Amino acid sequence: MNKKSFQAIRYHDHGVPQEVLCLEELPMPKLRTGEVRVQVLASTIHPSDFGLIQGSYGRLKDLPAIGGREGVGKIVELGEGITSKVLGKLVAIPEECGTWREFCSIKEDDLLLLPSLVPVDQLAVSILNPLTAWRLLNDFEYLREGDTIIQNAANSAVGLSIIQFARKMNLTCINLVRSKERQKDLLAFGATEVWLDDDDVPDRVRELTKGVGCTLGLNSVGGKSALRLARSLRAGGVHVTFGAMERESIRFPTRSLIFDDVRFVGFWLDRWKRKQTRKDLVNAVEEVLHPLAMTEINHPIDRVFSFSEYKDALLRNAESRTGKVLLTPDKKLLADSTN
Repeated sequence: MNKKSFQAIRYHDHGVPQEVLCLEELPMPKLRTGEVRVQVLASTIHPSDFGLIQGSYGRLKDLPAIGGREGVGKIVELGEGITSKVLGKLVAIPEECGTWREFCSIKEDDLLLLPSLVPVDQLAVSILNPLTAWRLLNDFEYLREGDTIIQNAANSAVGLSIIQFARKMNLTCINLVRSKERQKDLLAFGATEVWLDDDDVPDRVRELTKGVGCTLGLNSVGGKSALRLARSLRAGGVHVTFGAMERESIRFPTRSLIFDDVRFVGFWLDRWKRKQTRKDLVNAVEEVLHPLAMTEINHPIDRVFSFSEYKDALLRNAESRTGKVLLTPDKKLLADSTN
């Protein structure tokens, strides 16, 4: 390659994304021994991206930083000591690099190869959200076939993965959304038990489960919605919080804790990942990539924006939708790679 620079969406200070992000031209670093050059094909936009940019996330990057935590790229150049068999392979972009960029360099030991037959836009969203969903369903309660679980924000990317994994596990999944439009979207997606997130939820749960309640509640909203989940759980059920879309303070549901022995826990994927060995992490990722490669699940994509349209992408991402918003350095290159 003879490119001397590349584009990246970067921030020098923490603040409102629309105000602190800028599209910059950066010098192309020299490829070192044991590294490969990767051309980024597509990256996604996650809620945690905004936490990082705003400075409110649990673990921040040194500034200036390139935005984005998840993306997919193709190996286009090899450093010394790298075998030619990896040239042209699709790989996950390490989130430490920042994924809203045209090119990045990755050490050979950090390469995570992705299945070549899966569409590139699917690979761009194939790890963080699905891995969160898989861990939520497998790490907090022993779920048996026929158990009932409940989640709010079911139209989110994690929620859509939970719906599909729960179906594979033969679980009944109650999916709460905030509007009839999102209700229609999820029903079209193949979900069942799609309800509006209102005060009738606990009574409806008791009716559906014949008084038993749900085994697991998955909360990424907070506020009154989190309380509804708590009141929908069976005795001994587990309430897992992994997001907080609402900032509203709530009274801790002491009755659920005392009389129903409900367990309240939290989950942060970053913390979970730091506790894993490299081998365990790769195995965990393969668990969520396998059903994608077998077309047993899919990840809806809302729209794709070029880097020059990143402000429009941020605005679209803030709107209610079903499916992820993607950024790409080159729409034509992405289309050619996906087809």
